[in-house]
Amino acid sequence: MKNILVTGGAGFIGSNFVHHMLREHPNYTIVVYDKLTYAGNLDNLKDVADDPRYAFVQGDICDAARVREAIADHQIDTIVNFAAETHVDRSLSDAGSFVMTDVYGTFVLLEAAKDLKLERYHQVSTDEVYGQVLEGASVETDRIETRSPYSASKAGGDLMVLAYYTSFGLPVTITRGSNSIGPYQYPEKVVPLFVTNALDDKPLPVYGDGLQMRDWQYVDDHCEGIDIILHKGVLGEIYNLGTGVETRNIDMMKKLLAIVGKPESLLQYITDRPGHDRRYALNVDKVKALGWRPRHDFDSALERTVRWYVDNEWWWRKIRSGEHYQNYYQQHYQGREVTPPGA
Repeated sequence: MKNILVTGGAGFIGSNFVHHMLREHPNYTIVVYDKLTYAGNLDNLKDVADDPRYAFVQGDICDAARVREAIADHQIDTIVNFAAETHVDRSLSDAGSFVMTDVYGTFVLLEAAKDLKLERYHQVSTDEVYGQVLEGASVETDRIETRSPYSASKAGGDLMVLAYYTSFGLPVTITRGSNSIGPYQYPEKVVPLFVTNALDDKPLPVYGDGLQMRDWQYVDDHCEGIDIILHKGVLGEIYNLGTGVETRNIDMMKKLLAIVGKPESLLQYITDRPGHDRRYALNVDKVKALGWRPRHDFDSALERTVRWYVDNEWWWRKIRSGEHYQNYYQQHYQGREVTPPGA
């Protein structure tokens, strides 16, 4: 493993993974392959732009010729696939783009990895493929019970990866991560959305009663987990990545407001989204057996994340002021206010 193609590497987790790999593996070359959709941002990679071990290729993972050209040009031996449409809300109004990228795009990458005999293919997936978990915690052998077009498309990609392992012997691994937070996350996602709204004294839109449970992990921990699985994981296996601890959304929001010194009166309850999963929870014993442990608990992860957005207004201000973001925000949050629970 020397030359790694990181698809979706200009996105949130992908760009953090690029930083991690360049920092931890001085003998590796990292090639980012990204379509640069609304969530792909070369500002995320500004810090490594001049590193001779880094290269960037603009392309769509659904473009088979472009994928193979990038692999040949850079002598790629490993693919780590972060490229995906990822936002549940967007999947409810545009499911087709999720199927194309998350399922068909994965197929294109797998075909290239198979035909060009790459050493390794790693698929970055999500805990959402397990569906809502009302009791206990999901283990890797649990059945898939998707409840949104997003989670269904990610599950479809996972199944394709496992099929290529079984049918063709392709050396694959899969990680299913919990909700990651940290630098460079596009501000339509809940934590950066809330931080940036709070800094502008704008309401924080709370879905339903705000009692949904999530496992929030710091993005550096997520990247370290993927790194360990690339080097120590068993081929053909799935690994959950998370803290193993859940927090209610409303509690996360209140802690976030406290960090930036804003009042809880900014919380604004809105109608819940369709099929909103009540709880996710991951059992992470399998990856811990490889020696991985999350280094950040929820409080420190949230604190570090919030402080990054406070200190990097240059990064998010131009995104939020853009027409694409403004149209999305109005479509999903305007006119949905409801009376707070218990009021």
